[in-house]
Amino acid sequence: MSIEEDLNEVKELCEHCQNCSLYASRTNIVFSGGVPNSKLMLIGEAPGYYEDQQGEPFVGKAGQLLDRIFASVGLSRQKDVYICNTLKCRPPENRDPLPEEKEACRAFLDAQIEILKPRIILLCGKVALSSMLDSKYTISKVRGQWFDGPYGSKMMPIFHPSYLLRNDSNEKGSPKWLMWQDIKAVKRAYDEL
Repeated sequence: MSIEEDLNEVKELCEHCQNCSLYASRTNIVFSGGVPNSKLMLIGEAPGYYEDQQGEPFVGKAGQLLDRIFASVGLSRQKDVYICNTLKCRPPENRDPLPEEKEACRAFLDAQIEILKPRIILLCGKVALSSMLDSKYTISKVRGQWFDGPYGSKMMPIFHPSYLLRNDSNEKGSPKWLMWQDIKAVKRAYDEL
């Protein structure tokens, strides 16, 4: 089977999932976006309202900012990045996922990682960070650092674009300025693959 067929098989299982209570309120599962590839995967937190409506991750204002961040270094979700979330269903009122919800969805995320075996994994936001690394880490302390990931990958925690939307300064040391440093480091690593 091809990578796309393997992912579609997992997506079909996800569409019928009732492992936690979130299935009852979802409009759509939000399985993935971008393009399946083994170079770059971004793991986000959980779908929001617009993602739940459209069935694709990062389609609201945060997603538009994410696209601009990628474009600033010559990357795009259409050609270079596979995007998924720790949860495939939207939590009510966009609250943080509960531990049991993350656990219920973990097999789908693990399958996506196993199928793609990405070389670089971006952990976008605190939920993705705590899902993939020890929960003692805070995003502001470890963003921009490389960690060893599954299947020989390198993982880097980055700020979530919604956090950047709330912190508008571009001054040196600001979250937006730090994100610019991080995405340039990601691009350098991507180009070396």
